[in-house]
Amino acid sequence: MKHSKLLLALAGAFVLSGCQYDILSPQGWVGGQERNLLIISTLLMLIIIIPVLVMILYFPLKYRADRQDLTDYDPSFQHSNKIEVVIWGVPVLIIAALGYYTYVYTHRLDPYRPLDHLDAGAPIEVQAVSLDWKWLFIYPELGIASVNELAIPVGHPVNFHLTSATVMNTLSIPALGGMVYSMAGMETQLHLIADSTGTFPGRAAHYSGPGFSRMTFDTLAMSEQDFGKWVEGVRAEGQSLDRISYLDLEKPSIADPVSHYASVEDGLFNRIVEMCVEEGKVCMGHMMMQDKMGGGGIAGIPDAAAYSHDRERAIDGLGNPIALPAPEPRAIHAAAPGAADQPLSTSARRSTQMEAVTHVH
Repeated sequence: MKHSKLLLALAGAFVLSGCQYDILSPQGWVGGQERNLLIISTLLMLIIIIPVLVMILYFPLKYRADRQDLTDYDPSFQHSNKIEVVIWGVPVLIIAALGYYTYVYTHRLDPYRPLDHLDAGAPIEVQAVSLDWKWLFIYPELGIASVNELAIPVGHPVNFHLTSATVMNTLSIPALGGMVYSMAGMETQLHLIADSTGTFPGRAAHYSGPGFSRMTFDTLAMSEQDFGKWVEGVRAEGQSLDRISYLDLEKPSIADPVSHYASVEDGLFNRIVEMCVEEGKVCMGHMMMQDKMGGGGIAGIPDAAAYSHDRERAIDGLGNPIALPAPEPRAIHAAAPGAADQPLSTSARRSTQMEAVTHVH
């Protein structure tokens, strides 16, 4: 019996040896706050769970049918104010406490809330794009980009702007904090910070097809000096990320190696958000503004190719591209060539997105 228990314990330890406990051992302020909320919520709920588990065993044993001592049996018992206070008062207090802490931490950990209150170093801007099946990280202030590798300086807030070039996905770096969804045609934000150096795994946390399990990356949290060296190393590699090279990168692929880009075309991220990287495509902001003004109607049917996005990105269940016949494109706004495929400013894009959400031809 003794040996069997030992073997069972060893088997459990072996099964759990591959687990990572980043959520309970965070390396950033955001992750630390989320761990605290998790612990507080768990302890509050255990106030109910533990007594219930004890009573599940205690009452059936104490009041079993074959017990000998029946002196505590009172057939006239109907009500107890003390019991009512306990069974209603304690849960109400626990729910109130859970609501309070949830409210506090929800506002404290708002993904859109900058981490300026930490009095940390200057923030680093990162534009993250989820692709099939890889991550693209653009550093707009530095003019560089990387694929499947995120480098950040320790002690500096990282201001993420996220979008997707394909299906909905989720950026997750458990050691640093929570995650947020990325969606095509939309831009969202997330703010994280690393408190210590190290390599922290990141991944896509939302199923997105056959390459989902390999859609991972390393987050390299390093000192300012090492981060500067990393930036210079990326700039020395000489590759350029422009609209043409991005469209090649966007093609579905699985388990891509880490790659870097020494320069990035201005406004590329805005074009990705607006879904108009290809020449001749109408950007989402202009498309929705046209919708607000009444749309193209039947007369706009020949222009369908300029408004199409998913057709060129169709894939089968294994991630292989599917060639679909595309509508014949035609020039848009002949009176102002090129104007239709220029992305709107961020403020203009947000205002149009609030006013219209769909376009049908």
